[in-house]
Amino acid sequence: MHIPLIEQSYAALPELLYTRVEPQSVAAPKLVIANDALAAELGIDRDWLHSADALQLLAGNVAPSHGSVIAMAYAGHQFGGFNARLGDGRALLLGDVLLNDGTRRELHLKGSGRTIYSRGGDGRATLSAMLREYILSEAMAALQVPTTRSLAVVETGERVFRQRPEHGAVLTRVAKSHVRVGTFQFLAARGETKAIEALMAHEIARTMPEVSGAREFLAEVLSRQARLIAQWMSFGFIHGVMNTDNAQIAGETIDYGPCAFMDGFDPQKVFSSIDENGRYAYDKQPTIGLWNMTRLAECLLPLLDENREAAIKIAEQELGRFMPLFEMEFEKRMLAKLGINELSHAQFITETLQHMANAWADFTRFFTALTRGDDMRSFFISDLAHDEWRAEWNILRAPEATALMQKYNPVYIARNHRVEAALTAAENQNYLPLHQLLDAVQNPFTARADLVQFENAPDAQEEVLQTFCGT
Repeated sequence: MHIPLIEQSYAALPELLYTRVEPQSVAAPKLVIANDALAAELGIDRDWLHSADALQLLAGNVAPSHGSVIAMAYAGHQFGGFNARLGDGRALLLGDVLLNDGTRRELHLKGSGRTIYSRGGDGRATLSAMLREYILSEAMAALQVPTTRSLAVVETGERVFRQRPEHGAVLTRVAKSHVRVGTFQFLAARGETKAIEALMAHEIARTMPEVSGAREFLAEVLSRQARLIAQWMSFGFIHGVMNTDNAQIAGETIDYGPCAFMDGFDPQKVFSSIDENGRYAYDKQPTIGLWNMTRLAECLLPLLDENREAAIKIAEQELGRFMPLFEMEFEKRMLAKLGINELSHAQFITETLQHMANAWADFTRFFTALTRGDDMRSFFISDLAHDEWRAEWNILRAPEATALMQKYNPVYIARNHRVEAALTAAENQNYLPLHQLLDAVQNPFTARADLVQFENAPDAQEEVLQTFCGT
């Protein structure tokens, strides 16, 4: 059995960026689910992942051999309000593993207990919240959207109290890096320009080695964010909590709290139970992405130019690229979903989405039906609206439309009602619905007769209207 080598490269950064922590043991750890396919990608031996030694490590009961477990410090704008000191309040960075291609992935425990950043919280996580992240992150990965991944969920044998007592659990999250816009804000709020430069150099070396200097760094980060948000929206995904501490520098989706894939299309749809003003609604996500990138640019001003006015001008030039990059990626993907290969027909996207909104058409089933050549009338508010739209589509669609649509239109998404049903069953120690759902969403573009129930939109009584962060 091969034991993975875990190193703690983050500890080479300035010490104000982290705090060393002693793992807090849990009573009776039990492996609930392990991601064998991801383990293989990471070069982690399957036998080790399912071993007693791995269980103790992934439960947070023991430290890796390097002995330097840390909680990361960061700040963040949360729903627009700035908090200068957040940090890993219920998480620990175990370290990173080296892949065969020379890149690294960090292993991060979520729900591992209190740290100095817990702000009065218990530092723990519920089984349902951690399994939810496992499902959503694996669904996102299968859609080929950049994302953090889930290696394992371990039940702790302890109860966690939220609205009610629930089973406790620890998730092992895998990421290129856990550095966020909020990490840079943490340093900027303290005037730590040298540390900002060191952190930037760390991220460049780790996730974007082709980049050189602060301007290229800013350009690369905002480019990744623009493309990422376009990918989310092309699948009807709403992140739900796009705070700057959840905007990852490497460009992966991070923090699957109050997020969801839409059923009926509504551009103003919000899922987060605490987003009362719709700050993070579906159609606000590009604007918020730019807002977050502006906060990063503010942190980088001293590195962009010694003259502040010149630095601001550079930042504004780079930030000006964000919306065109987003629009280009979104239009390309949405036209592909419609079987159209000419970018000059972008207006047809707006027309289609307006029809969908008028009829509250199911986002995923609309495009699946189109791909299959099904009758589309039920997705429109009237036969006339359908016939006019269909006539225009027949003119615009590409000769290879079906192949194009099959590549961009999933049959299965992690529908909210299916996720909730799987989590409810898991709370009662029934994991069959969880594995059935994962079977569907981990192969989202291939229809299977035995999984047809996972295509269906929820009935009125099944619809999930709000999701929660789980803290």
